[in-house]
Amino acid sequence: MFQDKTITCKDCGEQFTFTASEQEFFAEKGFTNEPQRCKSCRMARKGNSVRGGRDGGSRQMYDAVCAECGRPCKVPFEPRNDRPVYCSDCFRK
Repeated sequence: MFQDKTITCKDCGEQFTFTASEQEFFAEKGFTNEPQRCKSCRMARKGNSVRGGRDGGSRQMYDAVCAECGRPCKVPFEPRNDRPVYCSDCFRK
């Protein structure tokens, strides 16, 4: 069985716990390396790469009109005439 491990974050130097359940999850997914960053540093690093690149820039949004309800909305892709675009509320339905 797995046991909790204390690891030092390579970014901030704080210690964090790599729990037994997290280790089990890693093993199930086939991950062989232990995490090197604490949760807050992982989130900060992930946030920069997901939101417009490593420089932290914002993502370009395009104006569109929802094909379902007709309300104006913004989408993260350039709308084309051959495919409908939905606002977030209609898309969730």
